[in-house]
Amino acid sequence: MQTRKILLSEDEMPRQWYNILADIKMNPPLGPDGKPVNPEALAAVFPMNLIEQEVSTERWIDIPEEVLKVYSIWRPSPLVRALSLEKALDTPAKIYFKNESLSPPGSHKPNTAVPQAYYNKVFGIKKITTETGAGQWGSALSFACAQYGIECKVFMVRISFDQKPYRKSMMAVWGGNCIASPSNETKAGRDALEKDPNTPGSLGIAISEAIEAAISDETGQTRYSLGSVLNHVLMHQTVIGLEAKKQLEKVGEYPDVIIGCAGGGSNFSGLSLPFVYDKLNGKQIDIYPVEPSACPTITRAPFVYDHGDTAGYTPLLPMHSLGHGFVPAPIHAGGLRYHGMAPIVSQLVSEGIMEAKAVTQLEAYKAGIIVARTEGIIPAPETNHALACVIDEAKKAKEEGKEKVILFNWSGHGLLDLAAYDNYFSGKMKDFILTDEEMLKSEEIFANYPKPALLKNR
Repeated sequence: MQTRKILLSEDEMPRQWYNILADIKMNPPLGPDGKPVNPEALAAVFPMNLIEQEVSTERWIDIPEEVLKVYSIWRPSPLVRALSLEKALDTPAKIYFKNESLSPPGSHKPNTAVPQAYYNKVFGIKKITTETGAGQWGSALSFACAQYGIECKVFMVRISFDQKPYRKSMMAVWGGNCIASPSNETKAGRDALEKDPNTPGSLGIAISEAIEAAISDETGQTRYSLGSVLNHVLMHQTVIGLEAKKQLEKVGEYPDVIIGCAGGGSNFSGLSLPFVYDKLNGKQIDIYPVEPSACPTITRAPFVYDHGDTAGYTPLLPMHSLGHGFVPAPIHAGGLRYHGMAPIVSQLVSEGIMEAKAVTQLEAYKAGIIVARTEGIIPAPETNHALACVIDEAKKAKEEGKEKVILFNWSGHGLLDLAAYDNYFSGKMKDFILTDEEMLKSEEIFANYPKPALLKNR
């Protein structure tokens, strides 16, 4: 019998995160004056120990023992050979996936939620505010805060709050307080509701609300936590790729193609960045972040400086962006409904080190169902986007007659997303694709914004 699961023992779990900022050049975040942001300017939003990680250029950052203890609840995660999918596609490709759906919240998100909660606890923080799209991040941070006795408040994008009611229940079980965004609790929320009382909400609005709620706490014991985009968040996720490297070594394999869905960039970067290091040093690998056609941040939007939130509370970040006021269509993959992309991913895409792909919602679900019926796991809507690309690459390998090794990240399960599958089967689900006119509106926003430098990292 062929081996499906390649396992690591807890003793083989990575003891350090990989920080790619040691190996690439990046444009700095900018303040309102157009000058690089001083780390101290972020102190009201994040604890200083996380700010230090955000700006660090050390290649390896030690994982604290208290974080490793919580990681060991589900890590190391299995690397799985998708034998049934390979057979169904009749492909010569070998398909492997890192199964991040086995964490308590069912996704990759606690890989950064746990260390962020830990560092806040060490810094003396009593309460953390955050946003969430589909609810995976809000669930993960609620879980993580429960491990360290921290209060957690989550602003959840309205359309996902309505579509996925059990995410709120999951957060409540772990002690998290989840409210729909935009809300009447913040100025940013009230402004959004005044502009459009029926808005489906956006991650940009929810981020504004969460930041405002954190910085307005006069006790100074509240901080904000972000589940994607920022450097330290992506770095925490590299446990995925570092484990995958060890697991592939056990079977004498190395990937030709790496694929992950991309909304803000965290799960995709967690798998890919340890391999980007190899590519920067001469390895030939195709690396594909996959996003929804309804929110084509890296496939169609410009590489610019923009705010990470709607109200403009964040510094200007160098990223591919549709504009911080952009409200995406109400697709079910709520974790991919973000107007921007992580600066690290944006930089690497702009240089051609990664190549972005986009798929429609219907293409994504078609792929997800094929994989669920072969590999058995029901994928999250976000993961479905990666799966569409995986199937395309496997078919391409068959056409070319090449025995490629395809590695992808299974970012989360879809057991709380079954209403979306019902919509697909009933024919109610539809595609949303931005028109050229809508894209021009987004590009016009940046006429007076500074432009990132085109750096060369290879």
